[in-house]
Amino acid sequence: MSLVESIARSVGSDLKSAAYAPRRAYDEVRYTVVGLRTGDVAPADVARTLVSTVAALVTVSVLLFPIYWVFKLALSGATGSFFATTGIELFPSDPTLRTFVWVVGDLILPGYRVSLTLPGVGYDVFLQTPEVVLLDASTHGVEYPSEFKRYLWNSVTVAVPTVVLSMCMIVPGAYALSRRKFIGRGKLLYGYVLFTQVGGGIGIASLIALYALFVKFGLDANKLALSFYYAATAVPFNTWLLKTYMDGIPKSYEEAAYVDGASSFRVVWEVVLPLSKAGLATVFIFTFLAGWTEFVVAQTVLTTDQYTLPVGLYLLVSEYSTPWPKFSAFALTFALPIMLVYLLTQRYIEDGLSFGGVEG
Repeated sequence: MSLVESIARSVGSDLKSAAYAPRRAYDEVRYTVVGLRTGDVAPADVARTLVSTVAALVTVSVLLFPIYWVFKLALSGATGSFFATTGIELFPSDPTLRTFVWVVGDLILPGYRVSLTLPGVGYDVFLQTPEVVLLDASTHGVEYPSEFKRYLWNSVTVAVPTVVLSMCMIVPGAYALSRRKFIGRGKLLYGYVLFTQVGGGIGIASLIALYALFVKFGLDANKLALSFYYAATAVPFNTWLLKTYMDGIPKSYEEAAYVDGASSFRVVWEVVLPLSKAGLATVFIFTFLAGWTEFVVAQTVLTTDQYTLPVGLYLLVSEYSTPWPKFSAFALTFALPIMLVYLLTQRYIEDGLSFGGVEG
């Protein structure tokens, strides 16, 4: 099974499992109730499970409360305030989605003109598809929507090349360091470890030299150059991470594939990479976050019309007054792709960070 087929099957299995989760929960509750009546299930076991479930729900609620508070503030509209003088208000007094409409703005599917040549007629027929308005911000009282869509496009055109460039360097490097012996391998590994620790004050101070180089070579205001920079900063740590995960894959799997006549490329593509799904998912989310959430360098080297979502969010902050409901709605919409990517790859990220070996 190739890497793409393996990922598609895993994602389909996860979606199917999520869809059937309510049904499984209902069956478990019914089985427990019947077991209590017949005596097959001990009440003490049910009590322990109930206590642990309630404790888990309380813990999750506490951890997610800041996100709920931001969401509640976004629903408060123009009347929302970050601080409440009358105590903690768990629910907005007059909830509205106007702030989210302000973030998204107008959603319009443009019409298209299609030309059809009918055989035997001798002329072309033109068909005009109508324009479809999915969301009209003005109907919700929003006259001046945000620039979220422009910031979103800039972030996508930075994050996607960052992921592609990073994976093109990380995967071959991790495989070579994990499976091949060559001169200077130990020093190269030491260099990777060293570069994973470079950051903090040194990283911020290097922005001056970075900006000077970008201007010198005419790469300022260039989103692709910014993607190369993000990819370069993501390579050391993520290569070491993926290499460590590949070390746990038994070499006997590759040897068996070689005995069956597989080429080196097929061994990597159909054996090593499918077994490294968890490590690849972890590296994918880390490199995606590198291009999606970085703020300092993006604000330094990009022009105003090229600003990404983190910079656009920062522009909402004012010295004297900040529209907290709009800020909250913008932040939640900005974080939505990150949450979706993490939900789809959560199981693999947990496995990848555990550095566990493969059993078979």
